[in-house]
Amino acid sequence: MSEIRETVITPKKGLFELNLKEVWQYRDLLFQFVSRDVITVYKQTILGPLWYLIQPLFTSVIFTLIFNNIAGIQTGSVNAFLFNLAGIVVWNYFADCINGTADTFKKNEHIFGKVYFPRLIMPLSVILSNLVKLAIQIVIFLSFYMFFFFKGAAGQLGWEIIYFPIIVFIMGFMGLGLGMIISSLTTKYRDLIFLVGFGVQLLMYLSAVMYPISLAQERLPKQLANLVSYNPIAVVIDSLRKMVFYSGENFSILDLGFPVLLTLFVFGAGLLLFNKTEKSFIDTI
Repeated sequence: MSEIRETVITPKKGLFELNLKEVWQYRDLLFQFVSRDVITVYKQTILGPLWYLIQPLFTSVIFTLIFNNIAGIQTGSVNAFLFNLAGIVVWNYFADCINGTADTFKKNEHIFGKVYFPRLIMPLSVILSNLVKLAIQIVIFLSFYMFFFFKGAAGQLGWEIIYFPIIVFIMGFMGLGLGMIISSLTTKYRDLIFLVGFGVQLLMYLSAVMYPISLAQERLPKQLANLVSYNPIAVVIDSLRKMVFYSGENFSILDLGFPVLLTLFVFGAGLLLFNKTEKSFIDTI
């Protein structure tokens, strides 16, 4: 007689029983979800993937008109539109990671209740699919950068740009960590999901997306200026602009030390809370 094998699936018992090896075993499913997210989001729209390009460009134009032309915010030798576009591209990646993972349990309860797979695959698929979107928007940014460079309005690109992957790491995993924390909390506190959109929008204005940190320190009250100066996302965006536009001007890799440490802490906390919540969320959601 042939040997009969069976697999018994039991819930995780320990808080630190993450079983990340299992995520790798289900990597094919992960890439399927990434492909789904990239292809189907704009599948039934008229402009399709062009929305990847229209949104940051349109936002940059609005910011330039309001904050630079009307409010008079100066960006030095760098074109204001290009200055805003740099901040918007990396901010969008951060914001999309939070918004995409903040309701993971609620949005996928119909799947989670029917079939087993590592639940962590869902939020991971969000940051990977948004990474594709980020890559497309970076290509557009580089196109405008070259255009303004030949016009003498793009500043000076520095060798510090080699640290750009650290920028992507911070924005992606900070957004993932915060998103997993929010997603875990919303299984019990549904009202929290309604505050996410407002909170992310408010955070954008405190993250130096449309102005330099130095300007906030000059014009804002001390308490508000400190919120901007010590905001890790603002530090990351400001560091990116120093890499791209102001070669050698006050940039130090040490500036990214605190954001990296905070990102690791937030991601670790989010991973543990997500792992704890997935054991019993189906009974409370």
